[in-house]
Amino acid sequence: MDRSPADAPVSDPDLWDRAATGDQAAFEQLFQRHAEAVWNHAYRLTGAWSLAEDLTSATFLLAWRKRAEVRLVRDSALPWLYAVAGNLARSEFRRAGRFTRALRRVPAGDSSPDHADEVAGRVDDDRRVRAVLEAVRALPKSEREVVELCLLGDLSTADAAALLGLAEPSIRSRVSRAKARLRTLLEVSDD
Repeated sequence: MDRSPADAPVSDPDLWDRAATGDQAAFEQLFQRHAEAVWNHAYRLTGAWSLAEDLTSATFLLAWRKRAEVRLVRDSALPWLYAVAGNLARSEFRRAGRFTRALRRVPAGDSSPDHADEVAGRVDDDRRVRAVLEAVRALPKSEREVVELCLLGDLSTADAAALLGLAEPSIRSRVSRAKARLRTLLEVSDD
């Protein structure tokens, strides 16, 4: 059975252009198409379900606000959405670090242990995800970016190259170096 042109899926750039003119239905289609992938990427970056949900919401909120200013580089909105989610995750890690440092300055006498933290500490999968994410954060920026996009975000090296403005062989080289560093970092943390 042949598909008529009306049945053909609308491309991301076409939906983005329509959304840029205020077409909410077009933006909703982009959301439906990519929300799960963005959530998965955010989860791989953070290791926390609820934070991944928050980052996904913030990513699409920013996409809606910037829709008229942003032009897609490739045929998919996903590389740009992944980059936004990664930037938001880094901002969240900085905010959480500041919050943790502030909590350390609070006298400990009046606080009781948080049961949720105790339960989360027992879940081995979460521990391993956190270890991997810490190792990723320890990478040099150029390697961390490609790991977040290609390994954690499942973005192709071609899409990552276009997004970062680099040659594809350079991306593959950075991924290879990053994998070697991660193996070393994770072996040391297991000892």
